[in-house]
Amino acid sequence: MAKLEGQLSHHGASTGKYEAHELRDGDKKRYGGKGVLNAVRNINDVIAPEIEGINVLNQTEIDEVMIELDGTENKSKIGANAILGVSMAVSKAAACNLEIPLFEYLGGISGRNIPTPMMNILNGGKHADNNVNIQEFMIVPSTNDFIKEKIRMCSEIYWNLKQILKSNNYATSVGDEGGFAPNLKNDEEALDLLVEAINTSGYKDDFSIALDVAASEMYQDGEYNFWKTKNVRTTDEMIEYYAKLVQKYPIISIEDGLSEDDMEGWTKLTKTLGDKIQLVGDDLFTTNVNRLMEGINNKAANSILIKPNQIGTITETIDAIRYAKCHGYNVIVSHRSGETEDSYIADLSVGLNAKYIKAGAPTRSERTAKYNRLIRIEEYM
Repeated sequence: MAKLEGQLSHHGASTGKYEAHELRDGDKKRYGGKGVLNAVRNINDVIAPEIEGINVLNQTEIDEVMIELDGTENKSKIGANAILGVSMAVSKAAACNLEIPLFEYLGGISGRNIPTPMMNILNGGKHADNNVNIQEFMIVPSTNDFIKEKIRMCSEIYWNLKQILKSNNYATSVGDEGGFAPNLKNDEEALDLLVEAINTSGYKDDFSIALDVAASEMYQDGEYNFWKTKNVRTTDEMIEYYAKLVQKYPIISIEDGLSEDDMEGWTKLTKTLGDKIQLVGDDLFTTNVNRLMEGINNKAANSILIKPNQIGTITETIDAIRYAKCHGYNVIVSHRSGETEDSYIADLSVGLNAKYIKAGAPTRSERTAKYNRLIRIEEYM
């Protein structure tokens, strides 16, 4: 039971309010209220009797049965964690039945692209107990090397960053996703340190930078409160701030640059920077086709972050990926800050031909499991 609880309990420290509901027990005497015995019970007593006997290859049918069983918009009755656990298990069982790798089952003969890592190597925001506001500072290789070489290069930059931090008497403890979490003079210093680490590693022309601002966490009364440094910005000031950063640093992607509730601002941001960089909706879209449709209609963002536990079934996850691609949006498959060693998203990213994958820093097993799986898939190919 403990192992199953672990598999059902991963989620993010920073979560969007439009995500599907993770069912927790609320018993403060067990795992601080985060236990999932009720979700496990729902799998055994509610879901299992309804799907028993359905052909395991009928993924969509099984997922639809579970969605109807729950009957709520955000899967709060049975729990998105219970439903997703079953949905993932069904796809894995189907792949085993056909004796093919999971990525091949999910994508068929067309699933052949190994995504480029967007590797988080410095943490801030809710992912770290430091004074850095921006949640993730990522490095992104731009070479056409094999994935094992991209991971090697990223790792070298990561460890060189550690030495640079040490030389500046900064802490080298890590945040939720394995990136270093020092106290710095400001957020721009984090970018300076990344550029220095890239250059020191000899990869000046081979890497770019990506940010996850997690701006929904800062949004209060129509303004953005950088609570760690007490700065307050309007939407227009946020857009101006990003434009300056993009001009100064080799930034190719900004995720959640504005709040999930600031659609008008997203439209302005996309009009200003959408033809220059990747603008990624995470909290904005929550892997939800309906929210993505709204974003497309408002010309908001040009890319989507995909997290299966934001929506709750593999069928809905695949629908979101396909819909995004049909409308020219880039796809980034992502981990969560509260991860397990399950490597499912590696297979999903390859099978559905995602352009990028976020799996965290090249350290700690819940992160490296995804990178190791990508290497194995590449070797298999």
